[in-house]
Amino acid sequence: MGETGLTAAPGAYVLFIELEKTLSLRATSLGARTLEAGRYAYCGSAYGPGGLRSRLRRHLKREKAVHWHVDHLTAAGRIFALGLAPGGQECALVEGLGRQPGAEVPLAGFGSSDCTRCPAHLLRLGRDLDAESLAHALELVWIGGRGPP
Repeated sequence: MGETGLTAAPGAYVLFIELEKTLSLRATSLGARTLEAGRYAYCGSAYGPGGLRSRLRRHLKREKAVHWHVDHLTAAGRIFALGLAPGGQECALVEGLGRQPGAEVPLAGFGSSDCTRCPAHLLRLGRDLDAESLAHALELVWIGGRGPP
């Protein structure tokens, strides 16, 4: 997936990720856990220097130091699309995604160690959810394909 359409504005984003096989998480603050194969949506924010463009460029790199929980997932899986919310907040995205049929929190605390509002910033998406339609319903700027094969 390329970087076309990325903005330097601050805001929130959703990484739509396909995980083809079970992922074992060993060296994380969450302890030894697993994420099953499937489609996931990770919500984050980018209010630092370079805004969304800078943060998403890092997420899109295959080779990177593991710093955040999501780095384990992006290294093992495939980001197939992005949803951008310039000026938005990640917790609002988690709330909107969490209301969708079939969406569930797969691992409490994933990506939300500094958040007191959300159970996690990662949601597993039901097989019947169309990521692009979901992004448009949440009024996100869509970047990417139609989803995993």
